[in-house]
Amino acid sequence: MSDEPVPARPIIDLKSFTPARVALGRSGASLPTRPLLDFTLAHARARDAVHAAFDAPRLVAEVRALGLAATEVRSRAADRGDYLRRPDLGRQLDAASAATLEGIAAAPCQLAIVIGDGLSAAAVHAHAARLLQSLLPRLAEEEAVAIGHVVVASGARVALGDEIGAIIGARMIVMLIGERPGLSAPDSLGAYLTFAPKPGLTDAQRNCVSNIHKAGLSYDEAALKIAWLVREGLARQATGVALKDESADRAPRRIGTAVPE
Repeated sequence: MSDEPVPARPIIDLKSFTPARVALGRSGASLPTRPLLDFTLAHARARDAVHAAFDAPRLVAEVRALGLAATEVRSRAADRGDYLRRPDLGRQLDAASAATLEGIAAAPCQLAIVIGDGLSAAAVHAHAARLLQSLLPRLAEEEAVAIGHVVVASGARVALGDEIGAIIGARMIVMLIGERPGLSAPDSLGAYLTFAPKPGLTDAQRNCVSNIHKAGLSYDEAALKIAWLVREGLARQATGVALKDESADRAPRRIGTAVPE
């Protein structure tokens, strides 16, 4: 082995490995103008993502173009201000939407998809339909899992899927929702999976596949993980802390023959 010291890599190299704000430089006691303007722009994009209007009819049309029926609903949050000030209202359907879902509920289904605006409508507009397009073939593989319902929800928090799933009788819900915008990703989509959804569940009873966007998890990677978790969750009859994502290591067990752990 050589006794020569390994040359230190300059911190500037870190910029090629992370979107985090590192090695920004200094101008006196402050930041240089360019990094400061970049930060201001990123902050503005994050704020815009939170306050952007949600085009639910557009999502409904995109879902129907994939050959799936879609129903539009909304939470009890009357507007964006209500949604941001009162998270509890985003977890409950308004009366008209609950009645609409009760009207379409028929036989229980294995899986329902809920698409909600969450904290970034921009993420849902950019990624939800494309992710669903990648997910459908994964669900149609051996021992296919059929999607019984697709619901597009305005003013939605993650837990809104619990009430939706309970009304339509879904064994499992996959909630596609805009995540809280960050300064490097204002359009990140998350997918939350919940077995036996019903009001009152906690996040400990869900699995999450997050960071789905152009510079994050690709649609194909996310679809593989979601489909694996759906099948494994249905087989184990559990999601959340009882279900670890091992999609990279093994195939899911058969839904109809596995014994819950």
